[in-house]
Amino acid sequence: MASPSDDPPAPQMPKVLPRPLRWLLKIFAGMCLILGVVGVFVPGLPTTVFILMAAWAAARSSPALFRWLWHHRLFGPMLRNWANGGCVSRRSKWSATLMMALSSVILVFTDAPRWAVVLACICMACVLAWLWRRREPAR
Repeated sequence: MASPSDDPPAPQMPKVLPRPLRWLLKIFAGMCLILGVVGVFVPGLPTTVFILMAAWAAARSSPALFRWLWHHRLFGPMLRNWANGGCVSRRSKWSATLMMALSSVILVFTDAPRWAVVLACICMACVLAWLWRRREPAR
C-alpha cells in the first residue's frame, strides 16, 4: 500500500491573496468539500466536481487544506488524475454513469414536470458524453 510520501508533490501554490478573499475562498472550499462528501452517498449529486472546486479554492486560500485533499486516500487520486491532463478513471466514469442512470429512473417516477425530467436527463447525457471522452490515467 502506498504511503502519502509516495504521492507526487502537490502543485505550486498561487500568489497570496488579500485576507478577506482568502476567507471567502476557505468558506467556499469548505462548502464544496461538504457537498462532495454528501455526493459520495446521494445519487445525482456529483462528488468529483465539488472536490475539484474545493481543491481550487483551497489552493488559493488554505495550503493545509489543499495538502490534505491532495494526499487524501479517496480525493487525492481524482485530484492528481485531473492535474495530470484532466484524466478520469474508468471506475469514476462507471460510478457516474450508474448514479446518473439511477437518478434518471427516480426522476421518471416522480411527479416532476415532464419538461424538467427531460431537461435533467439531457443534461446528464451531455455530461456523460463529455466524461467518457476524457482520457483515463495510465496504469
